[in-house]
Amino acid sequence: MIFEIIGWAGAIVYIIAYLLLSINKLKSQSVIYQAMNVIGGLCLVINAIHLSDGPTFFLNFVWMLIGLFAVLNIIRNRRKVGDF
Repeated sequence: MIFEIIGWAGAIVYIIAYLLLSINKLKSQSVIYQAMNVIGGLCLVINAIHLSDGPTFFLNFVWMLIGLFAVLNIIRNRRKVGDF
């Protein structure tokens, strides 16, 4: 039951992130948007491991890594220009 809740939470975070991006409430280069992708991906990775669902695990693991890479790049770039 807990793994299903974690999976649904991840799906909801993905949907909210995309909705906020689509209605211009978040920018794709914002830490919040990318962090939401990392959190959503992590939740769905946990759920996929529990279900032994390889394709879902792979997709969400890669999505999570891309989001993490984006967060690190955003932070690094902000430090370079002194915005952080």
